[in-house]
Amino acid sequence: MKKTFDVTGMTCAACSARVTKATQAVPGVDEAVVNLLKNSMEVTYDGNDATLAAVSAAVEKAGYGATVRGQASSEAAPSRGSASDAAQKEARHVRMRLIVSILFTVPLFYLSMGHMFSWPIPAALAGHEGMMSLALTELLLTIPVVFVNFKFFRVGFKTLIHRAPNMDSLIALGSTASIIYGIAAMYRMSAALGVGDVQAAHTAGMDLYFESAVMILTLITLGKFFEARAKGRTTDAINGLLDLAPATALRVRDGQEEEILIEQVVVGDILAVRAGAAVPCDGVVVEGTAAVDESVITGESLPVEKEAGDTVTGATVNRSGWFTMRATAVGADTALAHIVKLVDEATSTKAPIERKADQIAGIFVPAVIGVAIVVFAIWLVIGDFSAAVSHAISVLVISCPCALGLATPTAIMVGTGRGAQQGVLIKSAEALENAHDTRIVVLDKTGTITEGAPRVTDALVYEHDGWTAVETNQLTADQTRVVQAALSLEERSEHPLARAFVDYATERGVEAQPVEDFTTVAGRGVKGIVDGSFCVAGNERLLRETGVTVDAFATETKRLAEEGKTPLIVARDGKAELIVACADVVKPTSKHAIERLRAMGVKTVMLTGDDARTAAVIQREVGTDEAIASVLPEGKEERVRAFCAEGKTAMVGDGINDAPALARADVGIAIGAGTDVAIDAADIVLMRSDLEDVATSLELSRATMRNIKQNLFWALIYNAICIPIAAGALSAWGIALNPMIAAACMSFSSICVVTNALRLRGWKPSLEAASVSVDAGQLSAGQRNSDQLGDDIKVNSNIKLEGDNRSKNNSQPDDDKSKSTGQSGDSTSDSVSQSNGEGQTTQNNPENEVDRKEPTMKKTLAVDGMMCEHCVAHVTKALEGIEGVSSVKVSLADKNAVVDLAQEVPDAALVDAVVDAGYEASVVA
Repeated sequence: MKKTFDVTGMTCAACSARVTKATQAVPGVDEAVVNLLKNSMEVTYDGNDATLAAVSAAVEKAGYGATVRGQASSEAAPSRGSASDAAQKEARHVRMRLIVSILFTVPLFYLSMGHMFSWPIPAALAGHEGMMSLALTELLLTIPVVFVNFKFFRVGFKTLIHRAPNMDSLIALGSTASIIYGIAAMYRMSAALGVGDVQAAHTAGMDLYFESAVMILTLITLGKFFEARAKGRTTDAINGLLDLAPATALRVRDGQEEEILIEQVVVGDILAVRAGAAVPCDGVVVEGTAAVDESVITGESLPVEKEAGDTVTGATVNRSGWFTMRATAVGADTALAHIVKLVDEATSTKAPIERKADQIAGIFVPAVIGVAIVVFAIWLVIGDFSAAVSHAISVLVISCPCALGLATPTAIMVGTGRGAQQGVLIKSAEALENAHDTRIVVLDKTGTITEGAPRVTDALVYEHDGWTAVETNQLTADQTRVVQAALSLEERSEHPLARAFVDYATERGVEAQPVEDFTTVAGRGVKGIVDGSFCVAGNERLLRETGVTVDAFATETKRLAEEGKTPLIVARDGKAELIVACADVVKPTSKHAIERLRAMGVKTVMLTGDDARTAAVIQREVGTDEAIASVLPEGKEERVRAFCAEGKTAMVGDGINDAPALARADVGIAIGAGTDVAIDAADIVLMRSDLEDVATSLELSRATMRNIKQNLFWALIYNAICIPIAAGALSAWGIALNPMIAAACMSFSSICVVTNALRLRGWKPSLEAASVSVDAGQLSAGQRNSDQLGDDIKVNSNIKLEGDNRSKNNSQPDDDKSKSTGQSGDSTSDSVSQSNGEGQTTQNNPENEVDRKEPTMKKTLAVDGMMCEHCVAHVTKALEGIEGVSSVKVSLADKNAVVDLAQEVPDAALVDAVVDAGYEASVVA
């Protein structure tokens, strides 16, 4: 079982590491995942209530607080307040502390530093006579600042006692040392004045460190204030979704509308939705029509027409029209609630890179305390006690693990929230990290690349001793009679191809006639008497059995079959009069999505249960790098496993038979319109059922991981540079950091990390596909229609994957949902491999050679992420290391790299080299 705990007292990554360690040590706890940003912890345990109590006790013993989040809150629908109230409350509390701190810090700073800038000082506090009064005044001004920020001391020393020091421990030690040293200086002043040694008293007065202690506390509080405000903004994406859910609904009872709170709506209620209003919950349209904007759920900007029987989703907006709906899901059961919960769970998980950061943070603070002690001892040996104290305190306050702890969770929270706004739901941080270096994407065909249901693609009517294509929706009188006869038969059939034809005919306004003696011939078609004529609709075998001359249509049906379509022949009174071709058509965006993936350096593989002929047709149209045909459902997982051995692999599917492959892949991506089983097995869910979002999810993952790496870099380089300076390593050259500057630097580091993560809120997917190479070779006969691939695509051949029997576009099985009848076993002119059902692969040879373009001798890459000339040098070096590259010119201003080639080099090799160097790239020319 899983439970969520609210954890108090955490301030840095060392805290989260300590809470994790304490919780996982409790018997019965399987796993504990702490989120520093949300101050929460997800605990997987044995289901025993005593275990939960033990977890709370263990966390309290470690110096923190942990309470089980209320059961009611997990069952209720999410609310905007639950997502950001904690951050806002913390920001208000820190703001109060900051105001008090500033009120007392400003006069203290003025009094302590005024003499350095010749500022006027009150006479009572000036000169040797006012020396002791000045020191006493500084102490009194220090006390309120310490009081309002006593949390640092309470938590810091408590964790120190428990041998689990954190950031507060460093602040508490530094501030306490400054205060104690200042008080000691006051006693030295008093003693010196007592014996009349004014010079000694003046020297002691220079060692008052009250202003350092106060400035440390105030600057740290200032940083915490900005940090708390920024944390609240990381939930803006989710808050934006929640804000769209209406607070009230119009319930219809006995023909009357009444406005009720959304919490009062129950399943089965009839609700009215007016134009401009948000849909209150999930349901089904009962009456009326409307154009509903579903962009909040799917990311699709165009409104969707809704009528009786259609489903509607809560929080979507009725742009025009009016309808009533029956509520089918309310509260926490709505689609919006599930989305918010999914994103919330994703931000509660840890990516592998975050676990490494936590391990570093766990030993960081003790190491810093050790360094401060060593620094103090070294300077003490040198003989400068004042410098020893100053440098030791500077090391303590500048070494903040806060930035390290915030680097990953802030970026993940903003990234997953931004993905939800784009219709991409990422279930875990680990999936987000795995997706960023995906090199192979395996695509299910039916319902993923294609629509998933057959549609009429061609209609031919026999007229004037020849076959005439029906080009428009306007049928002639003769054509209408033929289509009418076919419709009369097919509307009584439940076959998917019959349903496709019925849709085709009704869209053209054709109405069916009565049918007598209707008969279904299993696996062949239907027949009956329509308007006194004996009519037959089915495959070639049925028409031959009923005496229809095959020669009359054989040429056309063969042509259509070679194009991967299933022909349906209609004959009346022994004469063939209509040929209809049906196929599972490619989604409008599939080709462009695959081009985007290729531009990102990702190899695409189509996996289908259809025969090789159909696979070759689809491959020609969309340009995947490989097509693997005739794969049985149970073979998908095996194929995906083989690809995973070659590189990080993502599997995209929608059917029940895709679930094992989705689970096996490094990243499972489910099409949102697919089955619940597929969605449950996946790591990423695409709400729009659009392949464009596969590329979008990978782009988002890369952007997020790039942001995380930037955060970690700045957090680590900050400490690597600042700690030696704070320790006085450069004092001989006049370079040093006093405790006040150290505190300011520490606060600034955390603010920088959170602010950098917030840049992801403006991230947008790149919808452009660059001119790239298609490793989808052997299109041979299909290349006579090469314009389908676009002029900017080059075809390469001889693809071979090591460690497998696949070569040159081997094909694998999908499901049988849209397998064309009568085509299995036919040879194909396309080089697509086909499984023989025994785990072996047979190769169909191309009939013709492919026309190839000459190798491109110059290529231009768009490079994202370069910030300085060092970046330019890294990209240049990475590209120059590729065999075949003769020269490289990288431009920081233009954000691109122009590569001259001495031989053909795959685009993927260029892109991978830049990505491995730490940047993003795509080939643009």
